[in-house]
Amino acid sequence: MRDLLYLYGLIPTEEANKETLPPMKGFDGEDELYTIQIGAVTAIVCDLPADDYSEESIKEKVDKDMDWLQEKAFHHHETVLMVSKLYTIIPLKFCTLYKNEESLKNTIEGNRNKLEMTFQQLDGNEEWNVKIYCDDKLLKKQVSESNPSIEAKRKEISELPKGRQFFEKKKIDQLIDRELENEKNRLCEEVHEKLKEHSLHGNVKKNWSKDVTGRQEHMAWNSVFLLPVSNVDEFVEEIKQYEEELGHAGWKIEASGPWPPYHFSSFS
Repeated sequence: MRDLLYLYGLIPTEEANKETLPPMKGFDGEDELYTIQIGAVTAIVCDLPADDYSEESIKEKVDKDMDWLQEKAFHHHETVLMVSKLYTIIPLKFCTLYKNEESLKNTIEGNRNKLEMTFQQLDGNEEWNVKIYCDDKLLKKQVSESNPSIEAKRKEISELPKGRQFFEKKKIDQLIDRELENEKNRLCEEVHEKLKEHSLHGNVKKNWSKDVTGRQEHMAWNSVFLLPVSNVDEFVEEIKQYEEELGHAGWKIEASGPWPPYHFSSFS
C-alpha cells in the first residue's frame, strides 16, 4: 500500500525558495521531512506507511497508549515550532494525514484565497500566550476586608436582632466567594483589554485546572494574542509592570512566545 502524507504545516513558496528546509526526522523517526510545492503554497510533510498509520490504528494509539501519544504530540509540536522560526507557517493539527499528494493539492487549491489571506495576516506577526494566576486565599482575605458590598452586609447584619444575626452571618461567606470571582474577572478583563492595545487580535481561552498546570495557584485567565513583531517588547514590558504592581496581592502574570500561530490560522 502507498505511503500516507503527514502534514505539519504550510508556508509561502516564496519563503521556501529563499531558505531550504533543514534536515529533520519525520513522525516515524526514520524518514525525513520534505516539501511539496503547490503554486504559491509549499507543504511540509513526511511519508508514513499506510499499513501502520491507518485511522483505526491511530485512534487506538491515542485512546490507549499515553506514552506514544505524548511522544508523538511532542514531536509534532517541536517540529512545527522549529519550522515557525524559519518561515511564516500555517500550522496543522496533530495527525493531519492525506492519502496521497493529489488529495493534498486539491485541498490546497480549493482554499487558495483563504490561505493567501492568512499568510498576509501572519506575515511579520507572532502569537503570544498570557496566563494569569492568583492566590485565592490571599485575595479572598483582601476582598473580605475591603470590599464595600461585604462591609455594607456586615453593617446590616450588626443591626439585626441577635437571633437573626446567626443565620445571616452564614451568607457572608457566599457573598465573599461571589465578590472574589467578580474581582478576579474584573482585574483579568482590565489586563486583557490593556494588552490588546498592543495586538492585532486577542482571544480568551479556557482556563486550565491545577491538575494540568501542576501549580498551587488557580489559573484565573488564559488568553492568546497576535502581535506585530515591533510591539513585542512593549507588550512584555507592560506585563512586567503588572507583575510588579500586583505581585504583592497574590497575582502572577506570565507571557510566553512566540508560538506557532495555531489560534490565528485554520486549515483542514
